[in-house]
Amino acid sequence: MWTKEDLQRLVRREVGDCRLIVVSNRQPYLFEMVDGILENMSPPGGLTRAIDPLMQSCNGTWIAEGAGDHFPVDERGNVGVPPEDPSYNMRLVWLTEREEQGYYYGFSNEGLWPLCHNAFTEPVFNVDDWETYKAVNQKFADTVLNEIGSSDAIVLTQDYHLALLPRLIKQTKPNVITGQFWHIPWPSPDVFRICPWQNELLDGLLGNDLMGFHLSNDCTNFVETVSRTLRARVSSEYNIVDYLNETTLIRPFPISVDFEQICEEAQGSDVNLEMERLTDELGLGDMIVGLGIDRIDYTKGIPHRLRAIERFLEKHPEYHQRVVFVQAGAASRTNIGAYQQLSDQLDELIQRINSRFSKGRWQPIIYMPTSLPSATFMALRRLARFCIVSSLHDGMNLVAKEFVASRFDDDGVLILSPFTGAAQELTEALIVNPYATEEFADAIHESVTMPEYDRRSRMHHMREIVRENNIYKWTSRLLLELMQGTQRTKALQRDHLTAPNR
Repeated sequence: MWTKEDLQRLVRREVGDCRLIVVSNRQPYLFEMVDGILENMSPPGGLTRAIDPLMQSCNGTWIAEGAGDHFPVDERGNVGVPPEDPSYNMRLVWLTEREEQGYYYGFSNEGLWPLCHNAFTEPVFNVDDWETYKAVNQKFADTVLNEIGSSDAIVLTQDYHLALLPRLIKQTKPNVITGQFWHIPWPSPDVFRICPWQNELLDGLLGNDLMGFHLSNDCTNFVETVSRTLRARVSSEYNIVDYLNETTLIRPFPISVDFEQICEEAQGSDVNLEMERLTDELGLGDMIVGLGIDRIDYTKGIPHRLRAIERFLEKHPEYHQRVVFVQAGAASRTNIGAYQQLSDQLDELIQRINSRFSKGRWQPIIYMPTSLPSATFMALRRLARFCIVSSLHDGMNLVAKEFVASRFDDDGVLILSPFTGAAQELTEALIVNPYATEEFADAIHESVTMPEYDRRSRMHHMREIVRENNIYKWTSRLLLELMQGTQRTKALQRDHLTAPNR
């Protein structure tokens, strides 16, 4: 099993004297004033946990969009992190409200997000949003280039918000090593061609020496998209693209979680106290608890799981007043129409289901659409007999792996959509199509009636998989391929170009 210390040794060996620059939209640490005291926190999601140990090992710089109050940065927008013991710099790029609207909410999340997810939400491509997306990518590129200066550098870009950045860097600094991990699915070529600026996006991404995706299928889709769109030489067998006399490796890296840390946190005294509080306040004492933890997003299949809960209650009235389903997770992107419609749909569905089945104090669905402390999420995972992950299309879905990692008691059932990357690894979950409501309801029934021995056997197997394929293994594989794989490929390309004709 890879550990944080293994990763740190690898970084020191591979990175050497190079400057390591990580670039992402989201910053790894947030600061806010609470009762006159400056406090910090890590945002939710796997990105910070994945990359933070890498950065702490090499005294690099993490460049991200500034969020929250404009402190405690210096005149260059830098702040040492982690705050309690700084080991690298976080450098912030501040955007105007107009830039934020066009680059983030507009092109990134009304355009690219639905384009890459098969969730039947039409992408919106607005030329003003595209121009803002280009301008913000240039703003990030200027900051990266300023940070690099004359140093040898490695630039590791995260996600779909900064697809143009690698090319912008290479145009000025062709010797910089560039890699990018795309955290969402990559669609088929026929879907991607919907984007009016597909050529420009692909050109930007092929400024990378390495492009990483979650799954092999995403790599295949990307290579086929390049083959159909650009004048490039591609090797589908080896997932290599030659474009503008440059070579890009395309590789799958299924992301994961920090298994040991989550497992340890789940056993904390604060989590035990939170379990007691939730049990008392929500009336969960004698209940079989089901759980959904998601950002409120139309790709997560939340209405589909609620309809399955409704069908389960129709088919099995013996579980009335015995099963409670808790749906937790904060709303997001609420100024986008599709998200507003989803919020209204969920309110109507929950009201309908609770009105149909509620008896006395018992309501079958408890809805918690707010930001919750980490201890609350952990307590809910511990209390749950079953957890539903019903994504309609997901790159990986770390909620599934977090649920597994938190169950140190080897108990609990995971109901998992086949349209998640996690389904390829967590095969002991109950795999069910979220669109098939009848089968979905049957899977819920199976989860509440499954014998304890079967629950423990399945969970133990899944925990072994997540333990071995943890976040440090993901980061190490990504770094090794960036530093060694790309250099081997370039050497082979040079040998091929200089070899005499036979």
